[in-house]
Amino acid sequence: MTKRFFLTAGAFICLSLACKSADGKILLGQQTIQNPRLPATKVYTFTATPIWADEFDTPGLPDPKIWSYDVGGSGWGNNELQYYTEEDKDNVHIENGLLTIEARKENFGGKNYTSARMVTKGKKDFLYGKVEVRAKVPVGRGNWPAIWTLASQSDYGRQYWPDNGEIDVMEHVGFNPAVMHFSVHTKAFNHVIGTQKTSQTQVNDFDTAFHVYSIEWTPKTIQTFIDGKPYFYFENSGKGWEEWPFDKKQHLLLNLAVGGNWGGQKGVDDSIFPNKFVIDYVRVYGLNP
Repeated sequence: MTKRFFLTAGAFICLSLACKSADGKILLGQQTIQNPRLPATKVYTFTATPIWADEFDTPGLPDPKIWSYDVGGSGWGNNELQYYTEEDKDNVHIENGLLTIEARKENFGGKNYTSARMVTKGKKDFLYGKVEVRAKVPVGRGNWPAIWTLASQSDYGRQYWPDNGEIDVMEHVGFNPAVMHFSVHTKAFNHVIGTQKTSQTQVNDFDTAFHVYSIEWTPKTIQTFIDGKPYFYFENSGKGWEEWPFDKKQHLLLNLAVGGNWGGQKGVDDSIFPNKFVIDYVRVYGLNP
């Protein structure tokens, strides 16, 4: 009985302290394993003041140090019906502290409508950050206003879009009033193949009141908000650029399209023109180290 006790105790001590062979080495499979300490999850924050902003306080055309224009009537990959003009006050102007992008029913450049598509490419590109746009969205069947970003370069894949990514801060199609859409598009996730990552919510006073449409973009996530309330969340899977190309600079776009594959699904009501997308300010905050 005593001998059995000592044998058991010895085995217990051997397992608890890790047995050694005759040459003093710790035997494999008998080492004490301790629980690993997981790294703390990084909390991302943004600068207290914008790294750039446009308050639209100066009447006339938008600041050329911030904004350029996509120009033409190519349909822009969506069979849109408007011709986007450049620095035309009929289609874009600042007055009383507000920027107005105006779609008009008129013949120009072989199209029956004109509008504007403002871009910050090459002037205010940014990598990660918080974007806030305070805007009042127009009502009317056939319009398609949007606040969004595109890649400022083509680093991934064989096609600029969707391989290099798109972030839709807000989209609205006039035939579905009050429903705000938020999406991202990548090679793996896009509307052409029906895999886009998207969300939506209803804002009943979208055309009579201003709301702040915003995104928070970090190396790990993209989140979309209206008036500070989250509505969309997309996480970096870590599986490569096909799912997350959002580690390169992007630029901001503001535009008001007419018709198109989505915006024109129910036709265009010509009585809505001139149709106005009104923006109070654009503010972009940087990502803190």
